[in-house]
Amino acid sequence: MRAAVAVLGMALTMMLAAPARADIKVGIVVSATGPGSALGQPQIKAVAALPKEIGGEKIVYIALDDESDSVKGLQNARRLVIQDGVDVIIGSSLTPVTMPMLDVALESRTPLLSLAASTAIVQPMDDKRKWAFKVVPNDDIMAAAMLKYIAKSGVKTLGFIGVSDGYGEGYYQEVTKLAPKLGLTVTTHEVYARGDTSAMGQALKVIATNPDAVFIASAGTPAVLPQQALRERGYAGKIFQTHGVATQEFIKLGKENVEGAIFAGEAFSIADDLAAEDPFRRANDAFVAAYQAANGDRPNIFAAHLWDTVTLLKGAIPGALKAARPGTADFRAALRDELERGKDVYLNNGLSNMSPTDHNGYDERSAFLIKVEGGRFRLVK
Repeated sequence: MRAAVAVLGMALTMMLAAPARADIKVGIVVSATGPGSALGQPQIKAVAALPKEIGGEKIVYIALDDESDSVKGLQNARRLVIQDGVDVIIGSSLTPVTMPMLDVALESRTPLLSLAASTAIVQPMDDKRKWAFKVVPNDDIMAAAMLKYIAKSGVKTLGFIGVSDGYGEGYYQEVTKLAPKLGLTVTTHEVYARGDTSAMGQALKVIATNPDAVFIASAGTPAVLPQQALRERGYAGKIFQTHGVATQEFIKLGKENVEGAIFAGEAFSIADDLAAEDPFRRANDAFVAAYQAANGDRPNIFAAHLWDTVTLLKGAIPGALKAARPGTADFRAALRDELERGKDVYLNNGLSNMSPTDHNGYDERSAFLIKVEGGRFRLVK
């Protein structure tokens, strides 16, 4: 009897000493409704394709809609850290919604992986941005690749139309900074809201300056409006867009009006033009297969943003688990540290190499020149 009691006592001691296993909670905030729904809807569908286990631990996803509203996004972020106790937040789809969430990340010491595009989310590095990461290539990388191509094509004057938020303004800052160095003159700075139903007034003002080409900084289907207006008013010059247009919806809505548009974008959009053994192609194939199995249709680049973010977590979680248990401040801190150590990770969005000073992790190897040709996105060779 004494032996049995001793064995039982040892077993109880081992159970108490062993760390309790806990699910890893991932909070997701996307713009599934409102003006940003063209981005958020594919992302909410991608949740079903995400891995259910990483590093031997169950992953629980808690997905919320911010309605493309920064106040709602902030509320969702606070709910996720206070009520749900998440280990990491992914979101939001839009830059203006993401920016207030940086405060929540800092206050709660919770890693935030944004799905939005603006460089301002991760630069300049400070206490808030120490907790923020971004899977979409920075504006400066894509703008640099695009502006160099524009200059080489013989363009000297460039009109500009952008959305009136952080995305459009971020691109305008990059374009106006780079243009003089490349011999380009920006003739206009016209803006419109994502929810507008026409950009004809902006197009007419641009045409009045007679630019050699026009640069449009917008995303999703709203990016069709200025290009359509330019073509309908007879503008025959070259039109350049940003990687925010890389969806089939953009082509379907724009039809012949968006033919010939050129932009610097991610490998995802032209994966079919890459060799089967190309590491970017393999990353794409894995994502598309998982998404199709979950949803029955093909994904777009915005869905790929969410997949790539979780791919980064797949690389970081095993190391963080060695340091602490999920659900603790130590685990969140370790996860943040591991994200900074990610090296040579091929994603749909590019080749990621994070560091303590670079929470985007890309260079121009991640920028591919892409053209709308024959109703498809094709690699410019």
